[in-house]
Amino acid sequence: MADANFTLVTEFILLGLTDHAELKVVLFLVFLLIYTVSLVGNLGMFLLIQITPKLQTPMYHFLSCLSLTDACYSSVFAPRMLLNFFVERETISFSACIVQYFLFASLITAEAFLLAAMAYDRYMAIVNPLLYTAAMTRIVCVVLVIASCVGGVINSLTHTIGLLKLSFCGPNVIRHFFCDLPPLLKLSCSDASMNELLLLIFSGVIAVITFMTVVVSYIFIVAAILRIRSAAGRHKAFSTCASHLTVVTLFYGSVSFSYIQPSSQYSLEQEKVVSVNGVSQLIFSVEHRQKAK
Repeated sequence: MADANFTLVTEFILLGLTDHAELKVVLFLVFLLIYTVSLVGNLGMFLLIQITPKLQTPMYHFLSCLSLTDACYSSVFAPRMLLNFFVERETISFSACIVQYFLFASLITAEAFLLAAMAYDRYMAIVNPLLYTAAMTRIVCVVLVIASCVGGVINSLTHTIGLLKLSFCGPNVIRHFFCDLPPLLKLSCSDASMNELLLLIFSGVIAVITFMTVVVSYIFIVAAILRIRSAAGRHKAFSTCASHLTVVTLFYGSVSFSYIQPSSQYSLEQEKVVSVNGVSQLIFSVEHRQKAK
């Protein structure tokens, strides 16, 4: 048992998005633009909400937290991904890889909870407007944000601790452009079946709870919108809902596709497509938030 605590692999090699040299420059420029726009947009939205008194409402409070989360989330893997286009062999130390995964898992889980909190906020605002001010106080909003962050840390810490208990004594090539759990589990010399089970259970439970919160909230929201007599009012409300639901669909679709499946069915090419969609989602999120101003 003592030997299982020692990690023989001290660094990993990240393969990146493509092996084709002619595509690297194009992909670098594309993803540099995407990352820059998403980072500036998210941080700009966060700062704008913080310094604008009239935006100090629950909806914009959640929006600012989601913007900051997105900015941090993309910064966890985007800089290294961009660097990977210009190095023949990119390595990352074992400790740095673990830290990167911990931050990534914490932020993506927190974002899932924040999206659910935003759906609940809209439910209260549209379906129960008379109770909205009393129910969605600043304290309640702060508690929901803190709970989202704590939930993200707990979920990430559970998988990170399990990862540290595994031995890595052979292959060290991660078939990905950042340190994610499924490709890391495939490299372990130890039995990772318990880690796979925990990943499936935690990801499934979190996805179901948060997604169902969004779905149920929007069922009531749509029913309330249909009762609006003004055609312009209905159109505006449906437009806002459609934008948010698109973000939610992209987010939960990507997470479900990546994590709610056995490790034996893990595919590098599928994962890359999902990750690219995740980066593209950041652009759409920025556009959605600009509409909300």
